[in-house]
Amino acid sequence: MMNFGKVGVIYGGFSSEREISLISGKTIYNALLEAGIDVHLFDLGRNTLMLLSESKFDRVFIALHGRFGEDGTIQGVLELLGIPYTGSGQLSSGIAMNKVLSKQIWLQEYLPTPEFEYLRDINSLTIAANKLGFPLIIKPVHEGSTVGIRKVDFFESKSIEDAYYNALDFDNEVFAEKFISGRELTVSILGSRNSTKVLPVVEIIVPNGNYDYDHKYFADETKYICPAILPKHITDLIIDISIKAYNSIGCDSWARVDFILDNDNNPWLLEINTSPGMTDHSLVPIAAKVAGISYTDLCLYILSEASCKIISRIF
Repeated sequence: MMNFGKVGVIYGGFSSEREISLISGKTIYNALLEAGIDVHLFDLGRNTLMLLSESKFDRVFIALHGRFGEDGTIQGVLELLGIPYTGSGQLSSGIAMNKVLSKQIWLQEYLPTPEFEYLRDINSLTIAANKLGFPLIIKPVHEGSTVGIRKVDFFESKSIEDAYYNALDFDNEVFAEKFISGRELTVSILGSRNSTKVLPVVEIIVPNGNYDYDHKYFADETKYICPAILPKHITDLIIDISIKAYNSIGCDSWARVDFILDNDNNPWLLEINTSPGMTDHSLVPIAAKVAGISYTDLCLYILSEASCKIISRIF
């Protein structure tokens, strides 16, 4: 085992996903503690950046989800402090958190992602409806974990406007996305551009077909099929698209790529998560377990990949 020195698990934070981050962070902390690591919890929602600097961590495991933790903010702070950290760098994290920007990059790379329309104001709803048709999904640009998302089944001014304003409650930027009916799949990737390891594909099955916040993290009736039962050529295609999506954004260390597989077996990229959940309901640990990687070994691997992405290139 590497000598990791004094390790901080940064968790909590300020985002709408704080509750899940607290669970992820404590679970990671317990695993590293049992492995004999000198590990300490650091709640960014309760402690200051000055205290983070004074803590003299040799490296940190980022267990933050959503704003300030998955969008490049804490990554930039850690670069300035010279503290190696897990996951993707500042720029890649920011791009991945911005669903519109990441989709634009994927389209330039000829990767499949559902059609979308950026909503500049409420008047853009009619343009989006005419372009995308129904059903459509209204989403915040910078949120994760299905926060602020609503499906609109037909054009009824109140329902589509309510969906728009609901998304605005979580973000100042909103977009509409064409709804794709199909199977929900996710692919976990470990490593960097030259040495990526793809974990088995997971299918998520929810009784009512609504994989919302509660079903994602708390509901026992949500089922996870791993590896997903798919024709080999479809599995290979999804893995190929996942790696290209990961590399096109410049992701590093680990991430999770989410898909919809439509009724004609066409995979569609939805988003990429650069600091995925690490709870007992989370998808990366589920895939790792099927691949023969224990939760503790998964945490140790991710921690071993910690680095300062900008500073290491300059000095």
